Amino acid sequence: MHDIQNVLLIVVDQWRGDTLSVLGHPCLRTPHLDALCADGVTFRHHFTQAVPCGPGRASLLTGLYMMNHRVVQNSIPLDRRHTNLALEMRQVGYEPALVGYTTTTPDPRVIPPRDPRFRVMGSLMHGWYPVGSWEPSKIAYFNWLRAKGITLPTPPENIWLPIDGPGQGATTSAASLPKECSDTAWSTECALTYLRGVTGKPWFLHLGYYRPHPPFIAPAPYNTLYDPADVPAPVRAASPTEEGKQHPLLAHYMRSVKQAKFFQDGQGLASAMSEEAIRTMRAAYYGLISEVDTHLGQVIGYLKETGQYDQTLIVFTCDHGEQLGDHHLLGKLGYFDESFRIPLVIRDPSAQAAVSRGRIVEQFTETIDVMPTILEWVGATIPRACDGRSLRPFLSADTPADWRTEVHYEYDFRTSYNDVQESVLGLPMDQCSLAVIQDTQYKYVHFDALPPLFFDLTADPGQFHNLADDPAYASRVLTYAQKMLSWRLQHADRTLTGYSASPTGLVDRRSA
Repeated sequence: MHDIQNVLLIVVDQWRGDTLSVLGHPCLRTPHLDALCADGVTFRHHFTQAVPCGPGRASLLTGLYMMNHRVVQNSIPLDRRHTNLALEMRQVGYEPALVGYTTTTPDPRVIPPRDPRFRVMGSLMHGWYPVGSWEPSKIAYFNWLRAKGITLPTPPENIWLPIDGPGQGATTSAASLPKECSDTAWSTECALTYLRGVTGKPWFLHLGYYRPHPPFIAPAPYNTLYDPADVPAPVRAASPTEEGKQHPLLAHYMRSVKQAKFFQDGQGLASAMSEEAIRTMRAAYYGLISEVDTHLGQVIGYLKETGQYDQTLIVFTCDHGEQLGDHHLLGKLGYFDESFRIPLVIRDPSAQAAVSRGRIVEQFTETIDVMPTILEWVGATIPRACDGRSLRPFLSADTPADWRTEVHYEYDFRTSYNDVQESVLGLPMDQCSLAVIQDTQYKYVHFDALPPLFFDLTADPGQFHNLADDPAYASRVLTYAQKMLSWRLQHADRTLTGYSASPTGLVDRRSA
């Protein structure tokens, strides 16, 4: 291991786990990410533990399942008692720098209720040193544009209207700003400005990119990089009505998810989008991904030029996925894989990792595994409360014999922020929850107050046929429900359960 150990944690937003060239995507072109995959390890079955952004990032940065950190939706506070990756890195001497955002609402028990952070959907998780903050309200980015002499519209978000004029919704028209002024370019400039000032000492940078998060519109030339005719068609039922018959929550989304959340000029329901419109949207989405890839090349190229590439652990991942029209849905919601499966690529520069270059790991991994992986790599202690496990064995061509055989994730469908006063399906907010256990053969979805779901993934990989009420599957449903209960028992909060009073005083059993 080199004397200097740097960590670059790249966190993109809303990038689906199946949208990687190395995993067989039919049309995506991402040469720089492909090169990182070839020089590192790619995790095929990697899942976030919660959606949307706030819950997903809370799991990523605390190493906790949602049932423990309880950031169940955007704008729900994070309990201040929880440690996080930034705080733990400070314990071993790193200044945790951040470009981007964490979408964290502070704990109202320690922050005054009139604090401005309670008027925005997300602020910054404690412990981070911002060197390019997207929050609150994208102000730093918009001011960067003003400093370039750009007159912003009202509201400033209208920079993401098509250059050809509004009213198009899904479009391959270019955004109104050139690529040099995109939010992706801003993130890269912030990162490179920071990196130029920290040579000669270990650094830790969280580099966040807003894309391919909506609005789904790319700057030229990325807007026309993909032909809508060549992108994969959506996987969905014959109609929104048929789709909604699977479950009450799905039916609710068929009539409530609006295109306006995904296009600056979007109109109508997401479920009303034609296949042609979805293909157009996907072409723009892939264009945004290719733009991010170009900028990854700039950042990684800088590390190589300055001799830091072989001193730096590079982790590329995401907060959550995107439905992209599959199951007549847009966004990150519900219980389908498209919302929860995300990319993970890790490049370990150490000599023992050389044997794993280009490896694709097939085992299930979870976003809570990222924090302990980074902490172990820098020699820090992994907190006992952490629910994840270090992925370092996979980086040296090993596979732990006791590795998990299934993946777990959760979703809370209560309303939040703009819709905080509304209810969903008439349920109390604390009953708006579901949990998923999934392996290579079956997937079980348990709801607090709604009917369960059970899918045979071999016979029905698209997850269209609910077998929860099929007598032939009753014993399997019971088995998976019991496995889910065992998982919850095993991972209940254990912050203090390793300590005990005794006749001789306090006993620390955390390493037992």
